Amino acid sequence: MLFEPRSGRLAAWGNALLAGLVSPDEAAMSIVGEDAVHRVEGLPGEAGPVGLTLALGRLRALGVTGLRVALPAPGHPLGLSGPPEFNARALEAEEAVVAVGAALGLVPEVAEAGPAGDVHVAVTWHVLPVREAPPADVPSLGEAERELAEALREATVVLTRLDVAGSGPVAEAALSAYRARADAGREALAPGYPARAVRVLALAQRVDLMVSLAYESGHGGAVAASEMAARAEALRPVERVARRALVAAYNSAVEARERG
Repeated sequence: MLFEPRSGRLAAWGNALLAGLVSPDEAAMSIVGEDAVHRVEGLPGEAGPVGLTLALGRLRALGVTGLRVALPAPGHPLGLSGPPEFNARALEAEEAVVAVGAALGLVPEVAEAGPAGDVHVAVTWHVLPVREAPPADVPSLGEAERELAEALREATVVLTRLDVAGSGPVAEAALSAYRARADAGREALAPGYPARAVRVLALAQRVDLMVSLAYESGHGGAVAASEMAARAEALRPVERVARRALVAAYNSAVEARERG
């Protein structure tokens, strides 16, 4: 399954709603996806948790004009602007959404219950104050696309040399996605996003899949520790580039709107 952060769905469909391109119910259903329920806690003006439809309306009333994604990792505060409390919560969750137009951010807390095959997933978005400042280390779409293409070529060479199972076919799938321009691909993002964002998102997701498969193929004790270390060293910059590209794709609607 391709990587689709919940913060990405919230930002993409929230941006479409704020732009008047989808209805509140359509946005809420798309954000929830296969989860059971999403609630938003800590919204100014609300005494307790509220549903997504009400929360999105409240955010708009508070002056929010757009939503950006942050996908931080240790040593890489990608998309964050502070303060420390919000950054720490976002880093723990490995994702967050930062509002434009109001100093607010949302961090998901995921709870799962039930047996395998019938897992009930409930998500609570915690609203926290954020610092109004440029987000950290977010590239433009053009930069992200160039970085992805280069990182993919380099990773394919390294992983092939390390004899990582599946690296060839997955890399080829990623290159095919990079060239794809099919209208069906537009389903990857909400209405209002440029075609280039769809393209970058598709490639970033497939690069992320390649990285995941490369890690998984080393599990089970069949790969020596030295080889695993070499693999991790090769994959680390690719992971970073893929996360930067995901953020650039999800944030592109806001960036385009700010450019006028």
